[in-house]
Amino acid sequence: MSNGPTVGVLALQGDVREHRRILESLGARTIAVRTADELDRIDGLVIPGGESTTMWRLARSFELLKPLRKHIHAGLPAYGSCAGMIMLAEHLEDGAAGQETVGGMDVTVRRNAFGRQLDSFEAPLDFPVIGQPPLHAVFIRAPWVERVGEQVEVLARVATGPAAGRIVAVRAGGLLATAFHPELTADARVHGHFLEIVKEA
Repeated sequence: MSNGPTVGVLALQGDVREHRRILESLGARTIAVRTADELDRIDGLVIPGGESTTMWRLARSFELLKPLRKHIHAGLPAYGSCAGMIMLAEHLEDGAAGQETVGGMDVTVRRNAFGRQLDSFEAPLDFPVIGQPPLHAVFIRAPWVERVGEQVEVLARVATGPAAGRIVAVRAGGLLATAFHPELTADARVHGHFLEIVKEA
C-alpha cells in the first residue's frame, strides 16, 4: 500500500491511464475523477491532455466546472498538460465559441498555437527546475502561453525553430502547466516535480 499522496486524474477525456501509470510508479495513489465527491478525496489533481473543448463540454455536462473552480481557487494543487494547461488558464485566445476554463492561473493561453495535428513535433527542452538532461517534449496540437501575470513563474521556453522563445511551462503557487505531454514519454521528472508541489501543500 502506497504512503504517497492521493492524486486524482480528471477522467472525462484524454490521457488518463498514462498519467496514472507514471504517478503510481512514483509512489502516489491515484483515482479517476468524474464527480464532485471524488474531488473531496484527493491531495492534488492532474488535468490531462486531450481536446480542451470536449473536456469543457463534458465538465459542464457532469456538473464539474463549478466544483473544479471551487477546489482550485481554494488551493488544491493541480497540474495541467496540453488541454489541461488551457483548462487552468484564466484567459484564452482562439477558443471555441463560448469556451470556458476552470482558471486559477493568471495566464493567457493560445489554443492550438503550434498548428494542426500535422504540425505536432518533438524537441529537447531545457526545464531547469527538474535539472539535466533536457526533457524530451512531445507537442500535439499544443497551446503556448501568450502572457503571464506577476505571480506566474516561467519554467520553460521553446529554444529553436519558428516558435523559439514561446512559453511552454509555467507555475503559479500550487498550479503547474505544460504545453507538452510528459505522460507520453518514459521521463517521470515533471510528474515528480508536481508530487513535490502536492507534498509542499
